[in-house]
Amino acid sequence: MHVDVDFTAAVVPFLTAFLVSALSGKKLIPFLRRLKAGQTERGDGPKSHIKKTGTPNMGGIMILLGMTVGCLMPFRGNIQTIPVLILTIGFGIIGFLDDYIKVVKKRSDGLSVRQKFLLQVVVALCFAFYVQRIHYVPLTMKVPFFTGLTLDFGIFNIPIMVFVAVATVNGTNFTDGVDGLASCVTVAAALFFVIAAAMAAASGVIMAGTSMIGALLGFLLYNAYPAKVFMGDTGSLALGGFITGMAYMLQLPLFIPIVGMIYVIEVLSVIIQVSWYKKTGGRRIFRMSPIHHHFELGGWSEVRVVAVFTIATVVLGAAALLAL
Repeated sequence: MHVDVDFTAAVVPFLTAFLVSALSGKKLIPFLRRLKAGQTERGDGPKSHIKKTGTPNMGGIMILLGMTVGCLMPFRGNIQTIPVLILTIGFGIIGFLDDYIKVVKKRSDGLSVRQKFLLQVVVALCFAFYVQRIHYVPLTMKVPFFTGLTLDFGIFNIPIMVFVAVATVNGTNFTDGVDGLASCVTVAAALFFVIAAAMAAASGVIMAGTSMIGALLGFLLYNAYPAKVFMGDTGSLALGGFITGMAYMLQLPLFIPIVGMIYVIEVLSVIIQVSWYKKTGGRRIFRMSPIHHHFELGGWSEVRVVAVFTIATVVLGAAALLAL
């Protein structure tokens, strides 16, 4: 199969995003320290995490800067990066507000659940309006393993898209809890979407994907174990927006549960744990949720958790490619 892809338009945004993300950390991390924007670790968490208290948070700003600059490189098709940026930056801003209230204003609750949900719905609706009225991208969904088959729910396409966006954002948010975990898993997931975009010759979507990969790798220079900075909700919510945006631009939201299975498992582990705890009056299924903490308390190092979850995502990405 011949694929018409300008590889320069894929590689240059990747390198640009990497450099912007990596170099911005040199200034941003000391600034966050001066701002006293430090992480507060939960007392009932893994004991090894106590030493992380005070590590600068809100490092997701580096990811947003890198990806944005990479996406705006003047190549043919870069207009297709805008819908992905709407969700990525939109959810990133919501995360930034939550982080700022918690770590700078020192108000532990941050945004309320209601406020976060309403803001997420607004951002998702802005994306839906933009892709349908300006880009004319349908919100229909290709069905995995059934080539040529798509689902169109008509007036329900937008509510379903909002649900997918909010669910995916929560999945990426719960995945952020171990040094480098959310970044590495999302790099692997993004690689799937870049390959899928290349197969569809969607040059702008490729740019968005390679820009995010570059930005995450630049961020990982500081976030790999032992982390010098955490992405915070600024980064983790932005990652959920990115995954949703890439999926919908390629009509692949039904592929998110495959390539993003780690996100799904992280969310389900929390739902199961909380539900069982309430039903049984205090009994637990997992040692701790989200599930990456369950493995940590079982003796896995943070590095091993990241490696296994990333490898699983790469394998799931390969399965998702077969499903195309």
